[in-house]
Amino acid sequence: MGSKNKLKRFRENDTFSNVLQPTREEAVGDLLNLKGNWRKNFFKNDNPIVLELGCGKGEYTVNLAKKFKDKNFLGIDIKGARFWRGAKTALEEAITNAGFLRTQIELVDCLFAENEVDEIWITFPDPQIKYKRTKHRLTNEEFLTKYKKVLKPDGTMHLKTDSEFMHGYTLGLLHGLKLPIEFAHHDVYGIGDEAPSEVTGIQTYYESQYLEVGKKITYIRFKFKA
Repeated sequence: MGSKNKLKRFRENDTFSNVLQPTREEAVGDLLNLKGNWRKNFFKNDNPIVLELGCGKGEYTVNLAKKFKDKNFLGIDIKGARFWRGAKTALEEAITNAGFLRTQIELVDCLFAENEVDEIWITFPDPQIKYKRTKHRLTNEEFLTKYKKVLKPDGTMHLKTDSEFMHGYTLGLLHGLKLPIEFAHHDVYGIGDEAPSEVTGIQTYYESQYLEVGKKITYIRFKFKA
């Protein structure tokens, strides 16, 4: 994508009512007055909040919002030019329970209050396979600590990925931390009706391409408290 097109999308995002693009200073300092107030000040309702971290083009956020109209969905990504498509689609189709936030995922505990979030989805993250990139893996122990802080005590985590490495790494970490794993499978499309409908019923563009060439999609659902 050319730089001019990116800038155009960033400017258009600023006009979208369902998009927020705070500076790092605004996020860290809670200058938007949203921490603990997302339901009231952004979604204008009292429904549960679900985050999609690293939402890319926003396909999963938008389709989850269509499927579960009694929940609020917020896609988070630092690349606003990507989720522009999802934000625009949500506005065009009047999907009022889907929003987008441009920020670093590491700031999630600065932007959300303790126990404010009901569910977190991590969809097709960069597995950061090299050891020196461990600190950037979205399911490393430091990130898990942040997620636990903002999730309700019975909140649910979801990891959907095409990376067997990421799947195995996360499972190993969860076992080591003795966290309750509710569901895990290395080939979620290969188990028929056993697969959760929100996992196999929604596909991103790249996910459909992976499936066409026979690549397996993995999925883990877990909690921080039994």
